[in-house]
Amino acid sequence: MSVVTAAAGRSICAPLPVLGKDVTVPLVTGGEVTYAALDYAASAPALQRVWDDVAAYAPYYGSVHRGAGYLSQLSTDLFENSRKAVAEFLGCRADDQVIFTRSTTDSLNLLAAAVPADCQVFVYETEHHASLLPWRDARVTYLNAPRTPAQAVETLERALADRDPYGPALVCVTGASNVTGELWPVKELAAAAHAHGARIVLDAAQLAPHHPVDIDELDVDWVAFSGHKLYAPFGSGVLAGRADWLQDAEPYLAGGGASRKVARRTDGGVDVEWHSTAARHEAGSPNVIGVYSIASACKALTEAGFDRLVAREQQLVTRVREGLAEVPQVKVLSLFGDEAPRVGVISFVVEGWNSSHFAAALSAEYGIGVRDGLFCAHPLVRTLLGSDPQDPGECGAPEAEPGERSLNAIRVSFGAGTPDEHIERFVRAVKELVSEGAQWKYRTEDGRCVPDRGTVQV
Repeated sequence: MSVVTAAAGRSICAPLPVLGKDVTVPLVTGGEVTYAALDYAASAPALQRVWDDVAAYAPYYGSVHRGAGYLSQLSTDLFENSRKAVAEFLGCRADDQVIFTRSTTDSLNLLAAAVPADCQVFVYETEHHASLLPWRDARVTYLNAPRTPAQAVETLERALADRDPYGPALVCVTGASNVTGELWPVKELAAAAHAHGARIVLDAAQLAPHHPVDIDELDVDWVAFSGHKLYAPFGSGVLAGRADWLQDAEPYLAGGGASRKVARRTDGGVDVEWHSTAARHEAGSPNVIGVYSIASACKALTEAGFDRLVAREQQLVTRVREGLAEVPQVKVLSLFGDEAPRVGVISFVVEGWNSSHFAAALSAEYGIGVRDGLFCAHPLVRTLLGSDPQDPGECGAPEAEPGERSLNAIRVSFGAGTPDEHIERFVRAVKELVSEGAQWKYRTEDGRCVPDRGTVQV
C-alpha cells in the first residue's frame, strides 16, 4: 500500500483494506466506475482483516457455552476472549461488564429495560433515535439542542439541578453526531452528571469507528456501539459498563443461557435463578461470528495505530469541507460551528435541489453512495434546517419533485477504508452537479428518487 504524506511532511497511514474496494457499478450515462462507498455512518464496509479472521474460524464454528466437543470449547474460548478484547479496546474498568447485543439500538433498549423504575432520564433532542426513543418506561426530560459544547454542559447542569435529587438519574449522550459528525464534550458531561448524582451512557456508534473510546478516561458509566459501523457487519453490538443495574434487572430476554438454575415448584410453577454475569442478558445461542468480528475489528484498528487513522481521516474531513465551501449553493449543517472538532460525517443541503434528487444523481452519474433523509435523527435535522417540527420528511426520499426545496439533507461519511480518490470524485461531482445540473431526468418511485431510464436530460 502507498503511504499518504501529510502537508507537514509527516507520514500518515494509507487506507485500511476493506471488502468491496474494487467493486464496479454501472452509470446511467454509460460505462462503469469503481463504487465510492461514502455512507460509512450507516454501515461501514468490512475490513479485510475481519473477513479473513471470520473465514479462518468458520470451519470451527460450534455452539457456545453448551458443548463438550472440541469445536464448542474452541468457540466458547473465542467468544469469551472476544469479550476481553472489547473490554481492552474500550478501556473498561475491572468490574465492568461487556454484554454482546445486536446493535447500538439493542444495547440502549437493554439498558432502558434495566434502569430503576423511578429513574429520570435526560436526553438531548439531538440524539439518534436509538438514544432518543428507548426510555418509554422512565421519566424522560428532553433537552433542547445546544449551539456550543459549553452550552451543552450548562443545559445539562441546569436540568440536573432542577430534578428530584433523591431518585436515580441517567444522562444519555452521543459521542459524535451521526448528522454533523461533531464531537460532544463527553468527559465534561460525565463530570456534570456525576456531580449531581446521575449516571451517563455514551452512544459511541459514530465515535468508536473514528476515535479512541476509553470508558475509564471519559468516566462514563456505559458505552454502546454497533459492529456494523465498526467494520464488522455480522449483526452484533456491545453494551459495556457498570454491572449493578444490569445485575438487578430482570433479564432482557428470558431463556437458555440467561438462566443458571430452573426448578419446578410443588405448586406447579417454576423457580428461576438468573446469572449475575453478562450471560444474564445474553439469552439464546450467541452470535459468535458477529462477536468475533467485533473483536477482530477492535484489534485491527488498534494495531493500525488509531492516532494515525484519526490524522488521516482529518485530512479527508478538511478536503471535503474545503471543497464544499467553494460552492456557495451548499450549506453544511452544524450545531457547534466551523471550528468544532468532528469525525468523517458531514451533512449538507444544496440550494435549488431536492436532497434525494442530488443523492440519486451522485449515485447514478458518478457511482457515489451517500445517504439522504433525516438520518433517524428527525428533531436534530429539522432544527438544523430551520424547518417546522411538523414539516413533512422522513428517513428516506420525500415525495417531492427534483428541484423542490428539500426538507431533508444529504450525508457523506467516510473512514479508515476510504481512498483519496473517492473524496476527490465526490467533491468534483458536487461542483459539476451544481454548476452544470444533472445529465439525466429523475422521478420518484416507491419513495425513492431514481433515474428515469427512458429519457436523457435536455
